[in-house]
Amino acid sequence: MSNTTQTINEQDQKSVTNKRYLPLLLLNYGFLFIGSLSSSLLSKYYFNHKGSSRWVSTWVQSAGFPLLIIPIVVPYYLFKSTQRKPFTGFTPKILALSIFIGFMLGVNNLLFSWGNSYLPVSTSSLLLSSQLVFNLILSVIIVKQKITFMNLNCVILLTLSSVLLALESSNDQPHDVTKTKYFIGYLATIGAGLLFALYLPIMEMVYKKVYCYAMVMEMQVVMEVAATVLASIGMVFDGGFTEMKREGYQVFDKGEKVYWATLVSNVVSWQLCFMGTAGMVFLTCSLTGGICMTALLMMNVVGGVVVYNEEFGGVKVVSTVMCGWGFCSYVYGMYVKNKMMKDRDDDGGGGHDSDDKNVGSYNPIEMTQIVNSSSSSPLHHLGV
Repeated sequence: MSNTTQTINEQDQKSVTNKRYLPLLLLNYGFLFIGSLSSSLLSKYYFNHKGSSRWVSTWVQSAGFPLLIIPIVVPYYLFKSTQRKPFTGFTPKILALSIFIGFMLGVNNLLFSWGNSYLPVSTSSLLLSSQLVFNLILSVIIVKQKITFMNLNCVILLTLSSVLLALESSNDQPHDVTKTKYFIGYLATIGAGLLFALYLPIMEMVYKKVYCYAMVMEMQVVMEVAATVLASIGMVFDGGFTEMKREGYQVFDKGEKVYWATLVSNVVSWQLCFMGTAGMVFLTCSLTGGICMTALLMMNVVGGVVVYNEEFGGVKVVSTVMCGWGFCSYVYGMYVKNKMMKDRDDDGGGGHDSDDKNVGSYNPIEMTQIVNSSSSSPLHHLGV
């Protein structure tokens, strides 16, 4: 098979007309759903049972990167379902970008751990939804995302849910957490949300030059290696590795076996979360990925209430309803828009505008023309 034909087949993964597109999209959203919910609950479980190292909590978020090797090598070496050899087309530019984004991800992981150590899961989850408005602004600046009533309405509703929670945050302060620590946790969580809002559109910009899902996973491996290096440096200087052993033997009140099971489960759940996030951004766009993640935070709120018996007063009820309402309105708007485009194509209207691509609608004919044009090929810009 020629390189051109191979590239066309790989790029067609982004096309909604490809039979693999919907299963791949649903699979990644499933990973995101399971990973987002379980990672938040497990991280809080660690701190609730006398785990205290924020560097340990940060380290486990990226230390499972070897697990991502599985979806990279299995299709090529075991199933023979792809002609592309792993890490083909991985240029120095992509490597440098992946390392930089990985360090940024490492800082984001630390901020999340800091906030999660002081705040209830439900409060932390709702605060993280504040990233969405910044995600929209940065998406407009970085990837030229069009502002429509559909995405603006969703962003406003999800952001207002965070504002409502902030107005009543003093009533949600845990008894064993001082006001200063609660304030630090509040700021750290907001900071994590803002950094993640920057991370998503940067990833979308990079993924525009990436032509297959396997390459997305390869970039994710490099990013998480960089994030793990950053966390490991922090662990060494803060005595985190020694603290990990001491916590398991002496501190964690559920026993050593449960301690290590908690850490291993955290490692796996975070990989599912990051894998799902990367896949959603690649297959759709950064704003859609951010909206899906923010909507899943609603499930984290419910999870915190059910698992940890956290307070679920009127403000959290209203915030959760607004979060669900905003997400459902966005999904329905996407459904209507894609249906209209499909009907237009069936009638011979053809073509898609640039905003259509932002919701994951790619024309395979246009993609073929791009590949055949050396001046506009994604591979050309990558130096391949």
